[in-house]
Amino acid sequence: MLIGSYSPSLVLISLCVAILASYTALDLTGRIATAKGRAVHFWMAGGALAMGIGIWSMHFIGMLAFTLPIQLGYDLPLTALSLVVAVMSSGFALWLVSQPSLPRRMLALGALIMGAGISCMHYIGMAAMQMQPGIDYDPLLFGASLLIAVGASVAALWIAFRLRRHTPYVRQIRGAAAIVMGIAIVGMHYTGMAAANFPDGSFCGALGSGLSGNGLDYLVLITTIAVLAVALLTSVLDARLESRTAELALSLTRANQELTQLALHDTLTGLPNRTLLADRIDQAISKVAEQGGYFALMFIDLDGFKPVNDAFGHHTGDQLLKEVALRLRGHLHSQDTLARIGGDEFVLLVELDEPDDAMGVAAKQVNLVSRSFRVAEQNLQISASLGIVVYPGNGNDQLELLRNADAAMYHAKSAGKNGYSFFDASMNSNARLQLQLLQDLRIALEQHQFRLYYQPKFDAINCRPIGAEALLRWEHPTMGLLLPDRFIVLAEKTGLIIAIGEWVLNEACRQMRIWIDQGYSDWRIAVNLSALQFCHIGLVDSVAAALQRHGLPANSLTLEITETTAMSDADASMEVLQRLSEMGVDLSIDDFGTGYSSLMYLKRLPANELKIDRGFVRDLEQDSDDAAIVSAIVALGQALGLRIVAEGVETNLQQDFLTRLGCDSLQGYLLGQPQPADRFLVELEKNRVVEGT
Repeated sequence: MLIGSYSPSLVLISLCVAILASYTALDLTGRIATAKGRAVHFWMAGGALAMGIGIWSMHFIGMLAFTLPIQLGYDLPLTALSLVVAVMSSGFALWLVSQPSLPRRMLALGALIMGAGISCMHYIGMAAMQMQPGIDYDPLLFGASLLIAVGASVAALWIAFRLRRHTPYVRQIRGAAAIVMGIAIVGMHYTGMAAANFPDGSFCGALGSGLSGNGLDYLVLITTIAVLAVALLTSVLDARLESRTAELALSLTRANQELTQLALHDTLTGLPNRTLLADRIDQAISKVAEQGGYFALMFIDLDGFKPVNDAFGHHTGDQLLKEVALRLRGHLHSQDTLARIGGDEFVLLVELDEPDDAMGVAAKQVNLVSRSFRVAEQNLQISASLGIVVYPGNGNDQLELLRNADAAMYHAKSAGKNGYSFFDASMNSNARLQLQLLQDLRIALEQHQFRLYYQPKFDAINCRPIGAEALLRWEHPTMGLLLPDRFIVLAEKTGLIIAIGEWVLNEACRQMRIWIDQGYSDWRIAVNLSALQFCHIGLVDSVAAALQRHGLPANSLTLEITETTAMSDADASMEVLQRLSEMGVDLSIDDFGTGYSSLMYLKRLPANELKIDRGFVRDLEQDSDDAAIVSAIVALGQALGLRIVAEGVETNLQQDFLTRLGCDSLQGYLLGQPQPADRFLVELEKNRVVEGT
């Protein structure tokens, strides 16, 4: 019996190759599991080739590690056949573990087929030596090698199936599993080798024509490592590419979600915006058409929000809107929709069991808004006006429903605010009138339809005229002379107030120049500034241009701004007022006592005059509180060195009381009504003659 021996280094190398081949197989199963389309077939074919070469290489290096007292060679066709069997067995294994499930019966059958394939590879490789006489195998060890092959196949298939998904620490687990699988494969090989007995006098029939040589082991090793390295590197790079692609896809999904959120929701409150609301209304209409039922659309406008926003600043106003949205949304059902469509306007879409249920919902919303809000350490009080439409009945589509709800809301406002109003067809006529008025307003400047009327101001002591306040009127072609309360709100909403305000300023300065040329050089002309006009970046330049255009001394112009406007952004107001003051323009705080005063800022404002609101003057004779307020305002103004003007004087008792208090000047219907420029001096002279007689 010929006694064989093993090269320890090649045995160790064969073990390393088996472990590397096992790890490559496990990694490739992960690629196959995540691949899609034609890439699955690519990874299956490439994986079968790499895994098959790895297993076969381990077997062949193991055979090269074995030496006998005689020289050995290996038949090329049989050696190639063993490689083909290894590749086919590997391909079958990869196909099996790529299936959606691996039941025990399939696992057992697959292990038998794969074990048979590995055993065939081994014993065909042994047959490639073409020993004469043939190799004598020990039945016990031969059977053990077959069992080890099947057992190793069971373990390999089960491990590969379990580790094919990317989970935390999967590479570390695959490494440990590869060691176990490599040892099992090597164990099968060397058990099969141990089963082989070579009788004395045996010789290798493949020595002359087969594979042989001292460098064969290194050639196989290098080739195998290259193949496995390429397979592993490709797998790793593809995995990284797939991971990066998945990250990019996730980022794109999130970006699309954010864009959808921005496109369909209000950025301040997070509520649905007008676009999403329109879609929800269309869905509600379709649902009613299919299933019956009702829904109500409520247009909600906040009363008193603008004064709060002007007084405390936009940041506080934004916080208040958030609190309103949070409170209203917190009392809705999941199927209802609350949307913010702009500014302080909200729309509520509510499903109803009966049309009359809308009244209870509306009353609840009004009550929720009327409760005090705690914002920026301030207790803020506002209210809401609601316009209600019910579908079916008050419109056919979402545009008509919204338009009718808006009309109903304006009706609620005109009825006193802090309430709700159901839509009625007659309300549309008022809405159309407002729309027509807005269209007419756009062309009023071009067609010179605006006029200035002038109300005289008088010295309180001697009742001598000391100037006038310019008051805007609109000479509408069909509706006649309109007062500002009919159109100023529309002008502010559209931004037309800027252009109208510049016209008023220029026209008042032009008229004042005429009066100065007529000898009234000690007069002052007063012009009111709207909140939007005061905040406009070009205000100071517009004032300077108007004064220069008409050669008007700056101190003959008084600009009146409301207390609320001056305090809305005190620091910014201070800068604008300071520039106007340095120019020499007089500054008057209008409607004093009605806004949110801050004496800290008031004493810093470069104002020359306080103007007492007509609301306090009107009830002086009946309301002791108003008398006390007026007395306090006069005392405050005198302490700050400001002129005091009282407007709205309509009775002799009011005139006497205000004069005794120390007001510097007065204006009102008792002393002189607003007149156009061509009648102003005539009426002053007429009144003077009447008083003289």
